[in-house]
Amino acid sequence: MVSNYIITVIQTLGYPGIFFLMLLEGLLLPIPSEVVMIFGGVLAFTGELPPELGIPAFIILLLVGSLGNMVGAFLAYMLGDYGGIPLILRYGRYVMLDKSSIDWTQYWFEKYGTPAVFLTRLVPVFRTFISIPAGVAKMNRGHFLTLTFVGALIWDSVLIYFGYLLKLNWESILTFFNKFTDVAVAALAILVVAWLYTKLRKRRLNVSKN
Repeated sequence: MVSNYIITVIQTLGYPGIFFLMLLEGLLLPIPSEVVMIFGGVLAFTGELPPELGIPAFIILLLVGSLGNMVGAFLAYMLGDYGGIPLILRYGRYVMLDKSSIDWTQYWFEKYGTPAVFLTRLVPVFRTFISIPAGVAKMNRGHFLTLTFVGALIWDSVLIYFGYLLKLNWESILTFFNKFTDVAVAALAILVVAWLYTKLRKRRLNVSKN
């Protein structure tokens, strides 16, 4: 299971492992940040992740995880910037990225613009996909990195706090996130249908006018 792999990497590599895993998540690979950061939170508050240079472990964990996610998101942004949607549609299936996910994030970006980069960082599953439409739209890179990092800080803080609260019972919270993911997937389907309906309706109106 992916969870077992994540746990092994964190226990073996510590902070570098957390950075690497969060980078992969930001790069659209199916690495759930919920498992990485909640389990990291458990280790930080039980002492298995040590403080460094007098800095508390949970602060290091937060910075390492958020920076890793930002770096991965920027790499995904660059894919959108230089490769565009055709490249993603061609190779996205290898990282479980399909056309409906791209349609949803593109719709979200077109509708809400720059704030969408921040808002979607707080939504499981789709929090990483917004990087590609942002790259395709050639959003200002400084703004993208800032909003991504701030959004990641908030999201990771919540997950670390869950790790602190639950400690050895941390896996129980994953059921909640799985249900939240199901809701997000349902919302995705509705938004994609609404977006397609709007596009088709506009196209028919334009045809009828001509």
